[in-house]
Amino acid sequence: MIRIKVPATSANLGVGFDCMGLAVSLYSTIDFEQSSQKLIINGCDEQFQNEQNLIYQAFVRGCQFLNQPVPNVKITIDNHVPVSRGLGSSAVCIVGGLMGANLWFDSPLNKEEILTLATEMEGHSDNVAPAILGNLNVSFTDSQENIQNVAFKVSPDLFFVALVPDYQLSTKKARQVLPKSMDYQTVSYQVGHAVALSKALESGNLELIRQAIIDKMHEPFRSKLIPDYSAVKSICQKDGGVLYISGSGSTLMAIASNLNDAQKIIDETKKSFPNWETHLLSVDTKGASGDLI
Repeated sequence: MIRIKVPATSANLGVGFDCMGLAVSLYSTIDFEQSSQKLIINGCDEQFQNEQNLIYQAFVRGCQFLNQPVPNVKITIDNHVPVSRGLGSSAVCIVGGLMGANLWFDSPLNKEEILTLATEMEGHSDNVAPAILGNLNVSFTDSQENIQNVAFKVSPDLFFVALVPDYQLSTKKARQVLPKSMDYQTVSYQVGHAVALSKALESGNLELIRQAIIDKMHEPFRSKLIPDYSAVKSICQKDGGVLYISGSGSTLMAIASNLNDAQKIIDETKKSFPNWETHLLSVDTKGASGDLI
């Protein structure tokens, strides 16, 4: 049996719109084993137990890329990444399926090649890159229209708290509220702040993070789609943390410089929003992994 472990990811990080993503210590595991039937899927809603399942589609894509026949397979999912909440659940499926196919056929592909395939399926790399490689990843398109990724280490002194509402926010809706264009002044602001944020996360300087993470490109518009955004931001600021929208939402991610502040943010959020999930996280530094069980 093959077991793939994939971390959740948190994209955008405020000013890193569509180019910055972070792997965090919240995981899903996906098992692949030979089956007597064409396809068996366990561990997800019945509506996804078919060939349209994204994990299976990625598994098939991996087999096709390797010029191998698609085997009869049983897929068992142990998912701990909230679905459609801005924590890279689709990237988990894509990366898990591709890595499952790769390991099934003795791992001919390296992580960079898997990343290329995953980016093609996902359409962008801000979630799949950290899911595969770990750490903080910044992506850009080079002169040959190829996606390049640059990895940054993040200070181990930082604590990340995922505050997960009991409602979804679709990526399509979150994109529809964005303006069609922006002026040079705003673009210059974003570039400077994004570069500063990468260094601030590396150093663990929370006050620099607090200033660098303030976004003008998407959060002012998307925050209006999250009814409790202002209330949670007030909790976070009162307890010494920094808050940003994870991916396109609805999850809000807090950053704290110590465990005490992180726990206070969790406690007060649970008190105000008892139906929300909260996860105390660190940065995942290794990315997705695969083993033969």
